Amino acid sequence: MLNFEVINELSLKVTCTGSDVLFTKAGAFIAGESQGGKNYRFEKLLLGPQSNLMQAALGSLTRRVTRENLPLMKVTMNGDSVTYYANHGQHVVVYKLAQGEILSVESENILAFTQDCDYSVRFIGCGIFSQKGLATSTLTGAGPNAYVAVLSDGNPIAMDNTDSHATISVDPDAVICWMSRRGYGDPQIRSDLSWKNLIGQASGESYAYEWSGNEPVCVLLQPCERSGGIRIGID
Repeated sequence: MLNFEVINELSLKVTCTGSDVLFTKAGAFIAGESQGGKNYRFEKLLLGPQSNLMQAALGSLTRRVTRENLPLMKVTMNGDSVTYYANHGQHVVVYKLAQGEILSVESENILAFTQDCDYSVRFIGCGIFSQKGLATSTLTGAGPNAYVAVLSDGNPIAMDNTDSHATISVDPDAVICWMSRRGYGDPQIRSDLSWKNLIGQASGESYAYEWSGNEPVCVLLQPCERSGGIRIGID
């Protein structure tokens, strides 16, 4: 069994009791300890974490086509151990997903997840104005030990309208992930493009992801925007 814990905001501590398997971003391992010699090993995944070869190959193709490709490393643990993972000093946030709970997350923000999570890529069809593209990665709780660790450039911000029923509007290039109580809970795209963009009077915030108050959702944001999006103007 695996347990996830955040250390000093910037590192992930994974405690393994017995034998288990972990999937992480390739190259994220920084340290480890185990009694009686090293009892864990690393293997780069050429396709994907799915056990079925056909599903793994299809998943790999889908990730490459949608630009949601994530170089994954499989960590096989054969005994009690403690290992640590990090990525360029980014902040780490840990979730434990309930059975059937769905986390929609940008592939670049995934640090690690357990084998009790089903990993896939799906089209959302509303990212054409953003670096995010037309797809997002999905991690679904499929067992009692479904841990996910995600990365944030800086201390993340969490927005939740479950109780307030407020409309949430965010910059797509700042989104890390979202969770909804109603299926995927994908956002609507809201665009404010007009003739002012053509004469250099754009605000810089011409598009947004929006969840209405009728869609209970929790959105995690990072205080650092990805470079991307549409820049229209005439000098």
